[in-house]
Amino acid sequence: MLFGLGWPEIAIILIVAIVIFGPKRIPELGNALGKTLRGFKEEVKGSNSENNSEQDQ
Repeated sequence: MLFGLGWPEIAIILIVAIVIFGPKRIPELGNALGKTLRGFKEEVKGSNSENNSEQDQ
């Protein structure tokens, strides 16, 4: 599964996250994490294309 975790481990992590952050804040955290990962992906993709164009010259 995800990082070698099974469903029981994922369920425990989710329950702990809900207890710590509260059910209202979880979607906000997920949204922020998604934006961060999207930005990181774009930067990696951009740097790869820049490296490829430099190698072509």
